Amino acid sequence: MEDEEAGGTSRRKALWLMGAAAGLAALGADGAHPSHGSRAAAESATPTPRARPVIHPTPTPTPTPTPRPAPWTPAKLTALETPVRELSQLVPPPPPNSIALTIDDGPSPLWTPRVLDLLAAEQIHATFFIIGEQVTEFPKLTRRIADAGHQICNHTMTHPITIAGMSRKSVRKEIVEAHDRIADVTGVVPQFFRSPGGAWSKNVLELTAEHGMLPIDWAVDPRDWARPGVGSIRRSLLKAKAGNILLCHDGGGDRSQTLAALETVIPKMKKRGFTFVAL
Repeated sequence: MEDEEAGGTSRRKALWLMGAAAGLAALGADGAHPSHGSRAAAESATPTPRARPVIHPTPTPTPTPTPRPAPWTPAKLTALETPVRELSQLVPPPPPNSIALTIDDGPSPLWTPRVLDLLAAEQIHATFFIIGEQVTEFPKLTRRIADAGHQICNHTMTHPITIAGMSRKSVRKEIVEAHDRIADVTGVVPQFFRSPGGAWSKNVLELTAEHGMLPIDWAVDPRDWARPGVGSIRRSLLKAKAGNILLCHDGGGDRSQTLAALETVIPKMKKRGFTFVAL
C-alpha cells in the first residue's frame, strides 16, 4: 500500500514536472513568437513619425509706387501756366528765395555718382529728369538718386529730339514706357515731365497732362550739354534769380565741365541766400 502510494506520488510528481516544463516551454515560445494580438499591440506602441508641414515663406510685399510730394507742400502741385519755367507758376509756390536745380539725361554711371556726391556734400536736393532706357541699364544707380531724396521725373524712354513732330501713338509710348519703368525701379510715380530739347507740341502737352504730370521747362540754360567751358557755364548759372528753374545735365556725354561749374555755383548761391528745392 505504501509502495503504491509512493509509486503514485512519484508518478504525480513526474507528471507535474512534465506539465510545468511544457508550460515554461509554451511561455518561452510565446515570448519568442508573439501572437497577432501581441504584434498589433507592439506596433501600436511604436510612435508613427509625423510628416513635417511644408512651410512656404511669405514673400516680401512689393510697395506700391507713390508720388513724391514737393518739399514745401503735401498737396499735388498745379500750374498757373504750362510748360512751367518759373517756380512762381506752381500752386502752391515754394517759399521766397527758392531756386530749383534740374538735371537731365541720366543716370550716367560715370557722372551721376559724382553729381550725387556733390549734392550730398552741399546738403541740397535736385530734380532729375531721367531717361527710361538709362533706368533699365542702371537700376541701382536710379534707386540711389531716389533714395537720396531727390525728385525723380520722366524724360521719355529714348530721348527723341523730334518728339514734337511724332505721332500721338509714338509720343504716348515714349511717355508711358518711361513712366512705368521709373515707377517700377524707384517706387516713385513721376509727377513731372520734361520734353527732350524743350520741344513741346499739342500731343506732348496733352499726354503729359493725361498721365497726371506737369510739363517742366527752365528759365536758365547754360548750354552745358555743348561743353562751352566751365567759366561759361558758371557765369550763366550765377545770373539766376530767386524762383528760377536751372537746367544742367549728368548724362549724354562728358559732364566734367558741368560738375566743375556746380562745385563753385552751388556754394555761391547759398551764400546769396538762395534755398535749393526739388520740385
